[in-house]
Amino acid sequence: MDAAIAMDGVVAVQAPRNGLDDLPLHTGAWVHSLHMDAADHDGDVLLRLLEIGFLPGEPVRVVARAFPGGDPLAVRVGRSTFALRRNEAALVHISTTPPPGSPA
Repeated sequence: MDAAIAMDGVVAVQAPRNGLDDLPLHTGAWVHSLHMDAADHDGDVLLRLLEIGFLPGEPVRVVARAFPGGDPLAVRVGRSTFALRRNEAALVHISTTPPPGSPA
């Protein structure tokens, strides 16, 4: 079982979701939720992801991967581009279907 923290702060137990680290290059997706592993240091990473805009419903795409190994990733969220390590990107759960009420 995985726990995820949604924007409203509710912790829900749910089935695993696709992580941003697995998203193919230039494929449009939306942030679904942020995932917290049991590791204590992930709390700071989660806060940083929220602060830079990885909020549920935001459009997201991977625009580049470093060679070799694909770490870090260049990720576009909203109108900003950031470099994320693969383990950081794995904390972002995504959906390839638009959230309700968003322009497709």
